[in-house]
Amino acid sequence: MTVNPKETLQQCVDVLEGIMNDDSVPRNIRRNADNIKNILLNDDKTPSVRAAMVISNLDEMGNDPNMPIHTRTLVWGLSSQLESIPVDD
Repeated sequence: MTVNPKETLQQCVDVLEGIMNDDSVPRNIRRNADNIKNILLNDDKTPSVRAAMVISNLDEMGNDPNMPIHTRTLVWGLSSQLESIPVDD
């Protein structure tokens, strides 16, 4: 099964927008989700570079003790999706 990087990035953006619109998520986490979304939407870099840049941010965000459990689960899923993007040659 081949991975379509652009499709994967768009799915991640959609999940991040859901997090940003969730009032049960603390403001600092919503702000961080917005920053991550902007990195994913930056067409100046290849999809694999954008994914790599974001994975460590998601890990940091997922370790925030104030994050609701349902949001943490979404963040872990995002990391897994982004890790499936193949590295450019």
